[in-house]
Amino acid sequence: MRAEAGIALIDAGHAEVEAVVRDSYGRLLAWLSTRTRDIASAEDALSGALLAALEKWPVDGIPAAPVAWLLTAARRRLVDNSRNESRRLAILQELSQLPDDSILAEMEEFPDERIKLMLACAHEALDPALHAALMLQTVLGLEASEIARAYVVSPTTMAQQLVRAKQKLRVAGVSFDFPGPQRLAARLPALLAAIYAAYSTSWDAGVETDHRLAGLASEAVLLARVVVQALPTEPEAHGLLALLLFSHARRTARFTATGEFIPLAEQNVNLWDTSLIAEADQRLVAAAASQSPGRFQLEAAIQSVHCDRRRTGETAWEAIIQLYDALLSREFRLGAAVSRAAAIGEARGAIAGLAVLEALPLDRCRNYQPYWATRAHLLQRSDKLAEASECFTTAIGMTEDPRVRAHLRRMRDKQPRIDEI
Repeated sequence: MRAEAGIALIDAGHAEVEAVVRDSYGRLLAWLSTRTRDIASAEDALSGALLAALEKWPVDGIPAAPVAWLLTAARRRLVDNSRNESRRLAILQELSQLPDDSILAEMEEFPDERIKLMLACAHEALDPALHAALMLQTVLGLEASEIARAYVVSPTTMAQQLVRAKQKLRVAGVSFDFPGPQRLAARLPALLAAIYAAYSTSWDAGVETDHRLAGLASEAVLLARVVVQALPTEPEAHGLLALLLFSHARRTARFTATGEFIPLAEQNVNLWDTSLIAEADQRLVAAAASQSPGRFQLEAAIQSVHCDRRRTGETAWEAIIQLYDALLSREFRLGAAVSRAAAIGEARGAIAGLAVLEALPLDRCRNYQPYWATRAHLLQRSDKLAEASECFTTAIGMTEDPRVRAHLRRMRDKQPRIDEI
């Protein structure tokens, strides 16, 4: 049984096991995978350990060292599940590097090797399009169906691609050691992109209906911190951490006490976390010292301008437009292009924003919810109410979070009907 199945069962009502898994699943899988060099086998063994915990812990109680219990159970299953004798001996040799059971029983912490696993998932032998997806599943425990939504493919297709990727890593005998400088530079963008995708998945999801995703944003911030600790001279690592911290600082202001969504421009800035904003600014300064701006540094700079509204009382939209110009000059990203159009709409008027938005390729935008939400907003401000209503309806149909859907409905329904004008 794959990790997804184990985690799904945990969510069914075993809160004790769930808490341990959220804290340690990625670290446990990384610990096992880096020693066996076989992600799929490590996942199967860890899933078996989780199922055993589901059976035993509610009856026997949570062990004094639950992480060590899971690690010991998974290690035994790795050996038991090996059908090939030569493979079994190889696993035994690898696992002999682990502490014995008596020491494991007293373990509270063990080294965080998730970065090694994530870098292995970005190996050159794999299709680059799967690098981030494989990291999201192995290290952060996302299901193939959740990853498939982000990649706009079917869950079955994504699951098959991930299985083949893990097999390819095993057959190729890929090392899970920390790569040298050249390979590290090649793999780092995928590593940072996966952490950002994990944060975005939690940020965008309706977490009140999926409690397993509730802590994913904080976990992504923690991983970004781990990367900075491992690579303190890498400016984009600092840039990513700054970007996540700026966003995380505003998380409590995104919804009212009754759960209504509040857009960034309408948020109460007094609810923003000033300590996180200050730390994000420090990270951004550290990144800028290299004088080699990259994607995450530029995106963090955009968020820094937004957060500066707490100090100045207004948003410097022209500065944001310039930063989006710099970002898009490096690489076209649909999200950045749509956000630039929205910024132009704020700075230079809704008609100007619409002109920029309508110049984007429709085939790329057709299934992109922020495009339709932004278009609806700009059309409404341009008094093109019928078109705005249609775009709001399209955006609502593409929105998963029920709170955001409700907000878009309120925006659509508050405008006067055409026959009332």
